[in-house]
Amino acid sequence: MSRTRRSSDPSRSQGDPGSGQVPVEFFDIRAPVFAEQPMPVLSPREEGEVERLWKETTTRNPATFDGPLVARLGIDRPGPGELVVRWAPMRYRHRALRRLRPPGQVPGSVFVTVLVPTEDGLVVGRGSPATAAPGRWSLPGGAVEPPPSGVPLDTAELRRQAVRELVEETGVRIDEEELRLWAFTRSGPFGGLGFHFLCPPASGVLVRRLHADLSVAQAEHGTGPELDELAFVSSSATAGSLGPAADYLPPLLDRYFTI
Repeated sequence: MSRTRRSSDPSRSQGDPGSGQVPVEFFDIRAPVFAEQPMPVLSPREEGEVERLWKETTTRNPATFDGPLVARLGIDRPGPGELVVRWAPMRYRHRALRRLRPPGQVPGSVFVTVLVPTEDGLVVGRGSPATAAPGRWSLPGGAVEPPPSGVPLDTAELRRQAVRELVEETGVRIDEEELRLWAFTRSGPFGGLGFHFLCPPASGVLVRRLHADLSVAQAEHGTGPELDELAFVSSSATAGSLGPAADYLPPLLDRYFTI
């Protein structure tokens, strides 16, 4: 989860890519190519509704952050192992389009996660009440943001953002070079794209301590943790017993533990 998700989502009542209503697809790719395009044109009605829904959201939660997001406009498969992601920079408020358009016409999310193996299992976390998915279990990670001007959106940038998310949510710090792109998924009614990175094994004891220290520091700053609890899972069944989970999590765990 990133800074852009620490809020009430104006579209949650109409479903979310983590709802599990659509099967999760896996793609075998060498390296994704990202092609930036202009932001989709909104009709006057849509613009008005987005603003109205956003005002409702900020009234409920004044701390809501209208952060920048990478929105998936479509994907192309020019050849085996090749993937082109057409994307545009949008704002968090534009997730309200999920309430205004048919699923196939809604720009999808793009997110990164990190698989952290320990002697106790893979690390998963539960979204805190301050996030867009309170109570939902997922891998550490979050929505991809547009890179700074002049910086391309590519695998290296995804890796950089994955490292940042891991630190922000668990306190675990690793070098970018230690992450490798392990899986790519498409899921949810809006076709959210997940880029899942694998990091070297870590100590479960250390992960617990780092997260506890991070939670204390965040509470002292009045922000609170993004993941209010960590767990260590050794199968999708173990994760399923924890409670509601991101739609990609069970099939991703099945793949990880059977390879």
